[in-house]
Amino acid sequence: MIAHSITSADSSLVARLFSATCTGACVIAFCAVAVPAGGQAITIDTRTGNVTSANGTVDRRYAQITPTDIQLPKTGLDAKTRLELIRILQSEQGFAMRPFPRGHKGLTLEANGKLNPAGEAYLNMVTQFGLCAKPGDAVVLTDIKFDHNKIEFMINGGPDLKHRFLRHIQLGTGTQMTPMVQGGDDGEPTGARVTLEFKGGVPSLTASQVKALLSPLISFDVKTPIQAFTDTLPPKLKEAILNHNVWVGMSTDMVLFAKGQPQRKVREVDGQMPFEEWIYGQPPQPVEFVRINGNRVIRVEVAKVGETPQIFEKDEVDSLMRTDGTPVITAEQQKTRTVQMGDVQRDPDRQAPAPPPTLTAPGEKVPDRAGNPAGQMKPVQFPKQKPDDYPDVAAARRADEAKTSEAADKDKGAAADPAKDGSKVTAAPTPAPATGTPPASDQQPK
Repeated sequence: MIAHSITSADSSLVARLFSATCTGACVIAFCAVAVPAGGQAITIDTRTGNVTSANGTVDRRYAQITPTDIQLPKTGLDAKTRLELIRILQSEQGFAMRPFPRGHKGLTLEANGKLNPAGEAYLNMVTQFGLCAKPGDAVVLTDIKFDHNKIEFMINGGPDLKHRFLRHIQLGTGTQMTPMVQGGDDGEPTGARVTLEFKGGVPSLTASQVKALLSPLISFDVKTPIQAFTDTLPPKLKEAILNHNVWVGMSTDMVLFAKGQPQRKVREVDGQMPFEEWIYGQPPQPVEFVRINGNRVIRVEVAKVGETPQIFEKDEVDSLMRTDGTPVITAEQQKTRTVQMGDVQRDPDRQAPAPPPTLTAPGEKVPDRAGNPAGQMKPVQFPKQKPDDYPDVAAARRADEAKTSEAADKDKGAAADPAKDGSKVTAAPTPAPATGTPPASDQQPK
């Protein structure tokens, strides 16, 4: 499995990928717009294509589709039918039912079959190339190309530049070379590609049959923007948005479709977590405070005049996002390893503090630590001197100094009182002068 770290900007996934080994599922960590201090981890099951977060939310946008059941003609596509399809479908407008990634390859939809890629590979494509359209956005079929067994639809201009191959060709002689495509104001392409594949060749289809085959990805019904957006959501969540209700767990797009733009926005910081407060209504009408962290609603407070404010903090969208027709697999069944990136914020009222760092293996106990709980320090105990241990240098030094001092005091006492030790002092005799030389006192001056 591959683990990815992704960052979402306005519901689009643009990120850098990193690899790690997991078993049974792919783990992805991502943060929303205005990346908060805490990271959120999501898990992709490559067997079912489901994308789940750490709290079990299934992301319906990247899961495998439910195949259509359209009766296809037995005859092959002829020139007349091809021209009719181009005339009807080219420049046709619809609404995206899934995220459309950019990139040359694009999405491939089998006729009455599955979507390729789906799950992890689908999300990787969005991560690498970015989004052309979000679910509920209006899209246009700008070009249609026919092949032996497939039809390619270019969405919003397609993912490639015009004259894609001619841009690599230059004409001239020697060092004077001129490119075939001169300048131009062509910006970076932002479109997408959808390929409709058939087994055994493209049959003689009608425009309505092509639209029905593309319905899992594009809806060609006439809708308002809010209808196009809510049709991609579960029924209960769709009903809540149409009734202008805001639930904890909604994205900012859901809040805007449900309530519109707020009258006021206030940015504050709660501890180390930044958030934005969207305020709807003015007294004496009820005032609704919608707290948003990143791209999700984390708290809703409804204040009515003369009543105690009602506070909602339970995520109501989490369980609704599992209603995509696929079974929910627990983390133990998946043997999922979840990795969280960034600073993890813990709720001190509901979550225990993180354990201190340690070098011990899981389950290993150290004898000293068993009786000494973490956070409590014992007094320092120095080892005691043993009789058979090496000599005490300090004690030996002190003994030598005491002996030296005692000998010095004894010498001083003997010099001051010599009779105490019974010795006699005799005067030294004066040496006799040399022969032939009289003493200095006996000599007379001449």
